[in-house]
Amino acid sequence: MSYLFFCLFLHPKRKQMKVVLLVVGKTDEGCWKEAVDEYSRRLSHYIPFETAVISEQKKKNRTDSQQKEQEGRLIVSSLDEGDSCVLLDERGQSFSSIQFASYIEKKMLSGLKRLVFITGGPYGYSDEVYERVSERISLSKMTFSHQMVRSIFVEQLYRAMTILRREQYHHE
Repeated sequence: MSYLFFCLFLHPKRKQMKVVLLVVGKTDEGCWKEAVDEYSRRLSHYIPFETAVISEQKKKNRTDSQQKEQEGRLIVSSLDEGDSCVLLDERGQSFSSIQFASYIEKKMLSGLKRLVFITGGPYGYSDEVYERVSERISLSKMTFSHQMVRSIFVEQLYRAMTILRREQYHHE
């Protein structure tokens, strides 16, 4: 057993970092909800994880920009002062699965209490959200629905944990 494995997963005095996926609106499409639920369940064996949902705001008479600003205020108000926040954004840094596992490992060793990954609504992010986050990560150069992004992210986080534990899920 490696020292790193001991530090990350077994050390009795080590408080584990919690990973939060902060989303706007519920995951309501059946197949994507099932995938998020399944990988969230699997993640519970490795790391504290939760999906935090901000209620989707009815657009009413708001412009796209006003809707984005409203969602941005709700996102920022859902964050704690000490959170390390990462935006899931197509203009962010790209990783392979192994690089993402290394990224997560560094975050776990850094002593963070909460690492929050944010995915917004269909109109993008407000300037207030961009100012609050410290990093941006891209899951792909392609655009996915917000429902799909959630399941892709949770699966990649699970994959990262299995890579760190040298389990057989990831083949490379």
